[in-house]
Amino acid sequence: MKNKVVVLDRDGVINEDSDNFIKSADEWVPLKGSLEAISRLKKAGYIVAVATNQSGLARKLFDRNALQAMHDKMDSLLSQRGGSVDSIEFCPHGPSDNCLCRKPKPGMLLNICKQFNIKPSETVFVGDTFTDVQAARMAGCRSVLVKTGKGQRTLDKHGSIEGTTVYDDLSHFVREFLKQNNARK
Repeated sequence: MKNKVVVLDRDGVINEDSDNFIKSADEWVPLKGSLEAISRLKKAGYIVAVATNQSGLARKLFDRNALQAMHDKMDSLLSQRGGSVDSIEFCPHGPSDNCLCRKPKPGMLLNICKQFNIKPSETVFVGDTFTDVQAARMAGCRSVLVKTGKGQRTLDKHGSIEGTTVYDDLSHFVREFLKQNNARK
């Protein structure tokens, strides 16, 4: 089977977001239906990856152990629902570090495409911010915006974003995405 990859932003797409950062496993709370949506993607044969800016590391708001605890919690909760994430790419840098991985730059998305030997044009990136949309475009991926997290704020500021499909949340995206892809078979 040809690799099929869906890449997700983390905060605001999979779990609740905060302008004060998600700093611990206790603060990491999944959005309603997001874990079940990831499980549906996995059961349909998709590789699911995460690409997330985590500048809280550079800001010393939390350390790598705390970040790992958040991801362990996500993995455990997904496992209980028959799902999993195949890869997590994170950028530990701050906004002024000028790295290649921090969204809106495409580094994390390109790394995921390379890891799974898939063309960016065959990859979907689901995010909740304009920088997510920009990263998808720069990488050559299809961009999807969800209204959860900072998504509605993004739409209010930028209006409709040409070439980007908008969904209420990850669950809504997955339901429509799987329906469209099953119709193409």
